[in-house]
Amino acid sequence: MLFDSFGLAEALTRAIRESGYTEPTPIQTQAIPLILAGHDLLAAAQTGTGKTAAFVLPILQRLLGNANPSGPRTNRIGHPRALVLAPTRELAAQVAESARTYGKHTALRTVAIFGGVGMQPQVDALARGIDIVVATPGRLLDHLARRSLDLSTVETLVLDEADRMLDMGFINDMRKIFARLPERRQTLLFSATFSSDIRKLATSLLREPKTVDVAPRNTAAHTVEHRVHPVPQSRKRDLLANLILDENWYQTLVFTRTKHGANRLASQLNDAGIQTLAIHGNKSQNARTRALADFKAGRLQVLVATDIAARGIDISELPVVVNYELPNVPEDYVHRIGRTGRAGARGKAISLVSGEEMAYLRDIEKLLGHPIERAVLQGFELPAESQGSAATERGRAAPRKPARTAKYPANEHRQRTTAVAPGGTKGRAPGPHGHGNHVAKGEHGQADSTPPRRRRKRVRRGNGASRTGS
Repeated sequence: MLFDSFGLAEALTRAIRESGYTEPTPIQTQAIPLILAGHDLLAAAQTGTGKTAAFVLPILQRLLGNANPSGPRTNRIGHPRALVLAPTRELAAQVAESARTYGKHTALRTVAIFGGVGMQPQVDALARGIDIVVATPGRLLDHLARRSLDLSTVETLVLDEADRMLDMGFINDMRKIFARLPERRQTLLFSATFSSDIRKLATSLLREPKTVDVAPRNTAAHTVEHRVHPVPQSRKRDLLANLILDENWYQTLVFTRTKHGANRLASQLNDAGIQTLAIHGNKSQNARTRALADFKAGRLQVLVATDIAARGIDISELPVVVNYELPNVPEDYVHRIGRTGRAGARGKAISLVSGEEMAYLRDIEKLLGHPIERAVLQGFELPAESQGSAATERGRAAPRKPARTAKYPANEHRQRTTAVAPGGTKGRAPGPHGHGNHVAKGEHGQADSTPPRRRRKRVRRGNGASRTGS
């Protein structure tokens, strides 16, 4: 099947050919005809399979089809005809660039709106007339409050990576935006994964949607080679530098958990003679944009990023992604390595795993449905105690949640409660020393009415048998 079979305008097919594409991907093959037909759509596909073009191309086609016969009509000031919401600045910029690339032979205009940069250039761009707005929720609300943007003319709404927007806490912002949109519109939800919350959101937003699911949920591209190097946390930086130099990784994306960790690792790799920059939420948008541009152009050997960049980096044939630290949530592993092995290209996903991270690794393997190859490198072996089963049991090596008592670390006695059941029986929680069915009592067998602070003091003076002070 070729792109020509979709009946797209010649201006669009010419731009597609100039971009080097001839055959659509599975998600494009299934989604484009449904969107062109005007259906609402719930579409799931793993990252790197062409989701962006799957909604950008039919949107451009529909906008061209609704234009005046004399040529495509740019909308009035600040009144877009299509709106794409994205969770991160990088993803918004990527989607806007795709819309401009495929629409370069038309007069349709696309504006990207996101934070981290001044508003005035965006206001000026909106004032010149627009057709498509690609925005992050927070900055979009800023423009709505300023009245530099009006959503009453939106014909198509796209939620790109909608699950990520929920994960990042955008749901309230999204609801405010939905309230400003016309009820009669086409709505498209695209994402690599769909949680139950996303499907619930889709039920409230979409009208008789069609569903496209071209890959199992939370799966990685089959063209990605996965490999784990067990290594002590203190030796990770040395191992990473050795791998980059020995295996001649000329374009490597490295993920850390924290912004501070990304900065520190970038500094250490630069000290080792490896040209590296870090990007994360604390970097200015201009700095992030420059770093991405240098990395894409091959002028930068290593880019260290936090998960904010996991869904916003689109680099053709990126060869290597490294998990310097495993993510706490296994689904984030899929999003990270989705930056490589895109559009059928081969890629490597390398993870440096300490003994404390083995529980996270097992969660990832469970999600993928298969074990990941371990490769122990000489000189970087884990200590024997880190490899034993006891050291890697969940809750010891890498607890997913803090213990319930951690909420009151210095006042365990607050957990001792007395509840009266409907039948009058007191329900008693175990005391801090493991004695269940226990209530502090006074001299006459009644529940102790001593104020809590005084009672705790008396507990500490007890003999360890009854712990009541009686």
